[in-house]
Amino acid sequence: MVLVQILLPLYTNERQLFPDAAYERVRETLMEQFGGVTTYQRSPALGHWKQTEAVTVRDDIVVFEVMLETLDHLWWANYREQLRQAFAQDKLIIRALPCELL
Repeated sequence: MVLVQILLPLYTNERQLFPDAAYERVRETLMEQFGGVTTYQRSPALGHWKQTEAVTVRDDIVVFEVMLETLDHLWWANYREQLRQAFAQDKLIIRALPCELL
């Protein structure tokens, strides 16, 4: 099994909240494509990374997860690009992790 996580920003680059409809579209797409989704949206995760040695960037994120039997890299690459554009990001993280059900 594979656990796929999508990390989406909570705010636009102008620090405006993205509308709930943006996340609902993601949820609907994942439900339709994979039959299930888990969303961590009520308490956003906080991301920090060094943009340069002197500049640390902070981002509040929402996490979507789906569990899959197999990973379709092409589908995910295309979907990542759609989300990158929809959420106006220079870079958008979607990661896949091996997962074992216990």
